[in-house]
Amino acid sequence: MTDEVQPERSGDGAERDRGEERVDTTRPRMSLRSVSSMATAATRRDRRSRSAKLFIRDILVIFVAALLISFLIKTFLIRSFYIPSTSMESTLLVNDRIIVNQLVPEVTAIQHGDVVVFRDPGGWLNPAPEPDRGPLVEGVDAVLAFVGLSAPDSNDHLIKRVIGLPGDTVRCCNDFGQLVINGVPITEPYIQLPPNTTKATKDDFEVTVPQGYLWVMGDNRFSSADSAFHRNDPSGGFVPIDNVVGRALLISWPVNRWTPLDNYPLVFAGVEREEAE
Repeated sequence: MTDEVQPERSGDGAERDRGEERVDTTRPRMSLRSVSSMATAATRRDRRSRSAKLFIRDILVIFVAALLISFLIKTFLIRSFYIPSTSMESTLLVNDRIIVNQLVPEVTAIQHGDVVVFRDPGGWLNPAPEPDRGPLVEGVDAVLAFVGLSAPDSNDHLIKRVIGLPGDTVRCCNDFGQLVINGVPITEPYIQLPPNTTKATKDDFEVTVPQGYLWVMGDNRFSSADSAFHRNDPSGGFVPIDNVVGRALLISWPVNRWTPLDNYPLVFAGVEREEAE
């Protein structure tokens, strides 16, 4: 029995065999690269998708947080009102918007000269029909009111300057037409009077402010339905401190009227000293 030895192939046959071996060995390598590239692309797509979802989530969280913070600020700290009448001219003009500090009077005491917003103590405001503004405008206004950027209830509030605090005696007027508080005449640079008029208010009066109440007057003295105007009402023209919403801090709109609202402490400085005695 003879061992058969296979002769070594040479020439084209050998080259074909080697060529076939090279093809067979390179095909798996190309396939791995392709799979790797596809996996990388899929990973990138997943990352982009997750990034977009995280971005949308962050925007929603920021939006909700902003609404909540605005609501809390409006509820407990400050809020906006607009001026619907001429009673505080020329300090405040019709359609001015103001920022009101709601920490007054709960945290910060009311002082002479403060410009305060308060709820109607009874009979000061005439009922007014609500205008039909349509559902879209009402909806937008409701959202703005929720965050404190609108004041749909401004017509339910009044704004005046505090002249008398509890226990004060307020009188109008002395021989020079000045208001007299606790025996001290005051010179009021903020009031608007008709031409050729020097008297601080139209009618003479003398009142003592009860505890828990205020005596308030408009800066446009002859065109303001204020405490002096309502002094013959059952309330005597006094405003309960509990009705005060807050102190007006500044005019926020229009921009060209952006200014803080002064309470003129020097005007009432003598009154404070007299009161302390």
